[in-house]
Formats: sequence, structure tokens, C-alpha cells
Amino acid sequence: MLHKLIRRKPERQNQSLAERISHTKKDQIPEHIAIIMDGNGRWAKKRALPRVAGHHEGMKTVRKITRLANDLGVGALTVYAFSTENWKRPKLEVDFIMRLPEEFLGTYLPELIEQNVRVVMMGENDTLPRHTQEAVRKAMEATKNNTGLILNFALNYGSRAEIAQAMQKIAQLVEEGSLSSSEVTEDLISQHLMTCELPEPDLLIRTSGEVRLSNFMLWQLAYTEFWFTETLWPDFDENCLLDAVDSYQNRNRRYGGLKGEESN
Repeated sequence: MLHKLIRRKPERQNQSLAERISHTKKDQIPEHIAIIMDGNGRWAKKRALPRVAGHHEGMKTVRKITRLANDLGVGALTVYAFSTENWKRPKLEVDFIMRLPEEFLGTYLPELIEQNVRVVMMGENDTLPRHTQEAVRKAMEATKNNTGLILNFALNYGSRAEIAQAMQKIAQLVEEGSLSSSEVTEDLISQHLMTCELPEPDLLIRTSGEVRLSNFMLWQLAYTEFWFTETLWPDFDENCLLDAVDSYQNRNRRYGGLKGEESN
């Protein structure tokens, strides 16, 4: 069944990009899109380039997809930039990745401000290099009053650790007597996650043909629509995002019920 979840490149509709965007805007747009950006290393390997070249090219894709998501009216875009498990990679590669937020935000911050994009981050900030922390802090401060798309970087993020930390905070409230165990609800847990100020994702995209979540937003993705593609992240373009949104628009989100179907 897993092969059915993979979205291969369809034949492009005989439309320009502008026409496709206009057509897509006529239907419901996901309020929150989450993306597992995968395939940078394989993209570089196919071209006999070092892996870091793929990460650098992938940074350019983030810019393109952010611009289109903002144009479509998406409320939030979460991009999985670096997981807590990614520290296991070679030091040279990790050091390069840790410089990318500084380069990306340093280069494109004026554009993000002009487009009314607000930058936020979820993850373990304290263990990031100082220069990475400062680049993110500067971008968040410069865009904090923007009211358009929320660009959420999942940086040094792991979902299991996030859930454990949420439960520790709740357990402490119970121990202090300010909360009873019967008051621990799904909503309360959600309020203690790093995404507490964001809606849960409507659409998850993962590139490069991998079909797994890789410790990403495990709680938040309970009713999210999944869309997988074999396209490597540096090759993921505006048409790919429109393909994903078009697929989302053609799905029947029932949330366990029988929306749009006979009940008997």
C-alpha cells in the first residue's frame, strides 16, 4: 500500500504557473503546511558534488516555496530544517547546516519583511551555535509585528522530546497542586507543545521518496493529510507545491466521521 502514498510527477496541466496559482486559489487553501525537506545529499551526489552543495541549493528552494505559500494565502509554513538526530552527521556537514540560517535570513530578511512574513522557530535553541541563535533571534525580532505567513523553522527539533517536555511541565503543575490529573486533556497537552500558537498542520509534504515521519510533529499530525513525492528537495518547485495543494483540495477530510458520505 505504501507505493500508493507516493505522489509521482503528473503530466503538467497545459497552464502557465500564474494560471495554476489562480486556479488553486479558488478552492480551500491549507491553513498550515508542514514540509520534511529531504534529498539534499542525494541531489548533490547525483551531480558529483559535496553534500553541502545540496543543502545550499535546498536553501534556495525554501525561498521559492515560502514566496508561493505566502501568495496562496497559507497561514503557516513549517520546514524541518534540522532534527535532534542530525547531530550524528559528519561535523563538517553539521557546521555547514548551522551556517545556513545565518545566510538565508541574512540574505532574504528584507524580502521576508517586505512580504509581511513572520519568522518563528521551534526546537532546542539553547544548544545551537551562538551565531545560529543570533541569526534566528534577529529575524524573529525584525518580523515579530508582521501579520502574513508564519515561517516556522523546526531547528534542532525532535517530536518525542517535545512531547516529553510538555508532559514534564504538566506533571510539575499537578505536583504543585495547581492542576489535577483529571484536567489533563488533549487540548492541555497541545497548549504545552512548541506549536501551541499554530494550528495543527492540514498538509504534510515529504520529498525524496521516503515514506516516514522521522520524529516530526507526531502529536500535531494526527489528522493531517500526507503527500509524498520522489522529487528531491532542491528540485521541488512551485508546480510541485501546487500539485500537493491540488491533491489536498481533492480529499475528503472526515476526522473519523462520514463527511460527504451516507451514514447508513
